[in-house]
Amino acid sequence: MVCDCIEPPWPADELLMKYQYISDFFIALAYFSIPLELIYFVKKSSVFPYRWVLVQFGAFIVLCGATHLINLWTFNVHSRTVALVMTTAKVLTAVVSCATALMLVHIIPDLLSVKTRELFLKNKAAELDREMGLIRTQEETGRHVRMLTHEIRSTLDRHTILKTTLVELGRTLALEECALWMPTRTGLELQLSYTLHHQNPVGFTVPIQLPVVNQVFSTNRAVKISPNCPVARLRTLAGKYMPGEVVAVRVPLLHLSNFQINDWPELSTKRYALMVLMLPSDSARQWHVHELELVEVVADQVAVALSHAAILEESMRARELLMDQNVALDLARREAETAIRARNDFLAVMNHEMRTPMHAIIALSSLLQETELTAEQRLMVETILKSSNLLAMLINDVLDLSRLEDGSLQLDLGTFNLYVVFKEVLKLIKPIASVKKLLVTLNLAPDLPEYAVGDEKRLMQVILNVVGNAVKFSKEGSISISAFVAKLESLRDSRAPDFFPVPSDNHFYLRVQVKDSGSGISPQDIPNLFTKFAQIQSLATRNSGGSGLGLAICKRFVNLMEGNIWIESEGLGKGCTAIFIVKLGISERSNDSKLPFTSKVPASHAQANFQGLKVIVMDENGVSRSVTKGLLVHLGCDVTTTSSGEECLRVVSQEHKVVFMDVCMPSMDGYEVAVRIHEKFTKRHERPLIVAVTGNTDRVTKENWMRVGMDGVVLKPVSVDKMRSILSELLEHRVLFEV
Repeated sequence: MVCDCIEPPWPADELLMKYQYISDFFIALAYFSIPLELIYFVKKSSVFPYRWVLVQFGAFIVLCGATHLINLWTFNVHSRTVALVMTTAKVLTAVVSCATALMLVHIIPDLLSVKTRELFLKNKAAELDREMGLIRTQEETGRHVRMLTHEIRSTLDRHTILKTTLVELGRTLALEECALWMPTRTGLELQLSYTLHHQNPVGFTVPIQLPVVNQVFSTNRAVKISPNCPVARLRTLAGKYMPGEVVAVRVPLLHLSNFQINDWPELSTKRYALMVLMLPSDSARQWHVHELELVEVVADQVAVALSHAAILEESMRARELLMDQNVALDLARREAETAIRARNDFLAVMNHEMRTPMHAIIALSSLLQETELTAEQRLMVETILKSSNLLAMLINDVLDLSRLEDGSLQLDLGTFNLYVVFKEVLKLIKPIASVKKLLVTLNLAPDLPEYAVGDEKRLMQVILNVVGNAVKFSKEGSISISAFVAKLESLRDSRAPDFFPVPSDNHFYLRVQVKDSGSGISPQDIPNLFTKFAQIQSLATRNSGGSGLGLAICKRFVNLMEGNIWIESEGLGKGCTAIFIVKLGISERSNDSKLPFTSKVPASHAQANFQGLKVIVMDENGVSRSVTKGLLVHLGCDVTTTSSGEECLRVVSQEHKVVFMDVCMPSMDGYEVAVRIHEKFTKRHERPLIVAVTGNTDRVTKENWMRVGMDGVVLKPVSVDKMRSILSELLEHRVLFEV
């Protein structure tokens, strides 16, 4: 290498020259390889932000390498051209190196910020790893909770629930011991009820007011407690063993109140149980947060499972109670039905058996009344008849009430003349009222329909009962009967909140008022008037008689006719007003009429003559047969008596006009006799009229009579006047059903 300095040149050492030559060659080689590596890095890296800086570094390194390479030609004598090239290369190297140095001043802060971001990202990555670990821990905890919950809720037996909880917690958390303290009945102590390994006897108690117990009960979180506290002494530790950590958590015991089988029960937390969990002894293991959370969640799940078990127990208990009540009710219903059937059978038998002797008493008394008697004798006979009729009325009332109460009585609907009903009532009441010198007036409103659809007999029975009471409890004065169509605004009455009239085009409401000037009623006695067998015990009415059934039956009949009945009175001695409303149908055919009743007797019937009328009387009872024959003979009939159905079929002929028969016969009953008579006389004008004389008032029985072709039914007892009316109606209309 030639030095251009002022000092004279010194000769070169050949060995040193050789080393410099070799060094410059390798330096140049290294400088040229570095840009190749940078080019490879830039091509492979897609995220490096400073590519142009690398270009500057590459140029700088190439120029440095070039200077070292050019130096290889300067070790010997060289030309001016080599010196010029060498100078140019060094100038360029200086420029590029300065530019690169200046650029680094601006790049270094950015590179430092990149390092900061890298640290931030590393911290974020570490935090993310922690969160992922927490999530994995929570998932693991959740899996254990689901597993435990499934095991706990697989049964609704509270003992199984609690035992399963301890076993599953012990297995999941690898516990040495797990125990459950339950409150005693008094609530003053906690009793050791369940343990995992049965190391302590169940039944051991501790006071519930212990500080550690209060500490656990005051929070819903799992609490670490001392292994030496009373509730944690569940194992014996000998020698060097160190107790593991212990936690306790409260378990709410939900109290069930206001349980109803068709409603959601109310749950309230009244008391707590205490669950104690122990880690293995002589170990460095500690409770982790996720394990404590698992214990807290399981405690809540146990509380829910216990509440479900309590609800199930209560529902099972309520269901068993309900089943017992249903069995008792069903038994009571069957007993009631049996009692009703027995009562109805008894009443039916008694009805028939009582009407038969009464038939004899009334019939013979009425016959005796038509003979020549002294005044004293006539008074005796009239008293007998009056008492017998009252007894017959009482029997009718008892039967009606019985059928009303068991629901077997139904209305017999048909078209009837409403005006005639009131006139018949007036005709029947006036003779009784005239004896007491009472004036009875009837006022029918002009808008009252002449014909209506309803049960004529029951309506007449209600009117007769109400008017009869007015006559009974009036000693003087007057009785007024008013009837009119009730207006819509007058239908509702505050005293009858259960009465809901429904107006329609096919019906109307009949309002009947019966006002008297009698003894009156005390206001406090009015609510008891419609109670069966109730009699007002005031001085004015104590001796008026009566069974206490009349108004009770009237109320039930009125209710059956979708109406209402009530009594108004200002007090004793001021009279009273009986008012009732019934629903009747509007008749489309004004000429329709129901089958006649025996109470509708024209005046000419009283003088009717049945001389020579051939009649057969079929009755098993000799007394009843003789009495009926006596009535018919008294009216001039030619009577043939028979005691059996076979005998009746033998003697009956076309000459006989009427056959009176008792339907209850031992061998061949009245139904079969009626069918045989129809078979014997196929033509209607040749067949005698068939009339049943019975004490049975059953609707089904009446339908059976009509089904077999009977022409009439007559209820016992029968007097002379009633028999005269029966024969007149039969011969005139050829049909009569008195039911």
